[in-house]
Amino acid sequence: MLALRLPKDIEERLEALAKRTGRSKSYYARQAIIEYIDDLEDVFLVEQAMADDRGERFTLSDIKADLDADELAGTRSAAE
Repeated sequence: MLALRLPKDIEERLEALAKRTGRSKSYYARQAIIEYIDDLEDVFLVEQAMADDRGERFTLSDIKADLDADELAGTRSAAE
């Protein structure tokens, strides 16, 4: 269980939203926390990926050439 204090204006907005929609304040608090945690996890994953980045980069031309080579190799294998 979690108990927390909200600034008065936020509490009022949350209360008004709950009344207008027929949902509980807990529902909206839970949804907000879930979404925020998802965002934080995404940020963490990006930061981790950037820290692990080896700096290897490819141009579009390199990728196209590599794909073309793969296609040619697949065509040759199927023909043989």
